Amino acid sequence: MKPTSARLREARADRGWSQPRLVRELRQAAAQRGHQLPSDASVKRRIASWENGHSTPDDFYGPLLCDAFAVSAAELGLSHGEPQDSPVLDAAYPASPDDAIQAVGQLWRADLNQYDPLLTAEPSEPAWNEASLRWLVAPEPGIPRPRNEGVRVGLGDVAAIKTTADMFAQLDDQFGGDHARHSVIQYLNNDVTPLLRGRYTEQVGRALFSTVAEATLLAGWMSYDACRHGLAQRYFLQALRLAQDANDRRLAGSILSAMSHQATFLGRYTQAATLARAALMGISPVATPTLRAQFHAMEARAFARTGDVAACEAALSAATKALESRNSEDEPEWISYFDEAELAAEAAHCFRDVNRARQAVAHAENAMSGSHVRSDFFATMVLADAHLRAGDIEEACRVALDAMDLGEQLKSARCISYLAEFRQNLSAAGPNAAARDLAEEAREHRLWIAAGS
Repeated sequence: MKPTSARLREARADRGWSQPRLVRELRQAAAQRGHQLPSDASVKRRIASWENGHSTPDDFYGPLLCDAFAVSAAELGLSHGEPQDSPVLDAAYPASPDDAIQAVGQLWRADLNQYDPLLTAEPSEPAWNEASLRWLVAPEPGIPRPRNEGVRVGLGDVAAIKTTADMFAQLDDQFGGDHARHSVIQYLNNDVTPLLRGRYTEQVGRALFSTVAEATLLAGWMSYDACRHGLAQRYFLQALRLAQDANDRRLAGSILSAMSHQATFLGRYTQAATLARAALMGISPVATPTLRAQFHAMEARAFARTGDVAACEAALSAATKALESRNSEDEPEWISYFDEAELAAEAAHCFRDVNRARQAVAHAENAMSGSHVRSDFFATMVLADAHLRAGDIEEACRVALDAMDLGEQLKSARCISYLAEFRQNLSAAGPNAAARDLAEEAREHRLWIAAGS
């Protein structure tokens, strides 16, 4: 039986196609399915790798080859079924624990292989609503059916995932989502996938799903920070399903809160408020004060963007009251970052967005933690923007320069978007000496250059 590499070479040779011609045919096949491919050079490298036997077409490219050559998968020696859309491109909530394992594994693998249709995918508004509703009305959580094969998984394996994810979370906080995002996905794909497909007791299964949900949530946050928004949404959806099956409702609520945060950033304010309320409603019996504070803060952010000042202030008041009653010993470790400084940062965003510049300045000045680089960058940029809206252009420029120095090491498209927005607002204020001085001082700064491109 001929290897796949030989069959692919013959299929192309029989049609008299060059590799560039095959690239064009694949691009046309992808367009018919509603997808896009990366650059011609990138696709050509893939073709060369397949035809030289260094790799084989995967679940995304395999169907496209079948479409292009008008043959079956079997004729090309491919292991997948007949041509069909790759499910990893769908923003769908898995129907069962086993579906969740398959879906998240596909997602990690596709991300690792840099599928352009996935990396450039847009978020789906219906997916937010479907996931929150299905989680709210979910029956008793389940774990995958028992397996008689695969590696045996114990709590020590779960602890290893947790420790590794915590390390990546620190890197994310210090250097931005684009710094180690690929490494996180590589770890999840290579090391965690076999554990999810292994053998474990119900107790270990619950702990495993909860820990993997937390790690997948981190992948979502990092993808969001890199402004890979469709990809981030898919990670959040998979994390929510894993948390459901772990019966970890507190973590599930925090995942809905992350979805709300992203929805606000993308201008989907109604969905953002709905997701925050779903989090509040869904974990009410087990919610801790800090979690309630976070959910109310997300609600406030959405209300501020819609201009509903009264609802925004009420939500901020509820968040403040909740945080004042917290007992750190009763809170999940992963929510410990949400403290007075973090709430002040959220309030600063809110008051900036409702054009209460002086209140935004006051809250932003209280939002510097000194220990979370990216959060401090965001707070500093909000402070700069608040000064600008208050008419203090010179101070706004000084603070913006401080933010750039603070964020020099950050690889974060979201940070760049904050600076780009400030540059637009500064330009709208008209020509002035402070703006010219800032442009001169920052002209070789990496973030400044990126924000202007």
